[in-house]
Amino acid sequence: MKLINVTNSHSRLVLNQLENTDAELVKVYTAGDTTVIFTSAPNHNEILLINKKRNIRPTEVEEIKNYFLKKLPDGSYDPATISVIQMPEVVEISIKKTLSSSR
Repeated sequence: MKLINVTNSHSRLVLNQLENTDAELVKVYTAGDTTVIFTSAPNHNEILLINKKRNIRPTEVEEIKNYFLKKLPDGSYDPATISVIQMPEVVEISIKKTLSSSR
């Protein structure tokens, strides 16, 4: 699966996230019909997967989660605290930052 950065095409979404949440960084990607929104905040990272045409497969969730985990610095999160919430057409992955990385 290839993720393509389309953040510039979603400037209103990015601006709203930055103004109305604790987000410090927002990036938007596309993987075919699935939109992926990565948000970094002081104490956590969030990955939101949205596909309005079908439910997101578990293999897609794992692949996208692993893609972003590789980009995070070693020791910046505890794998045991990663939570995944699955709903029809939407998946939210929450990655809490470790205390040493959130300062």
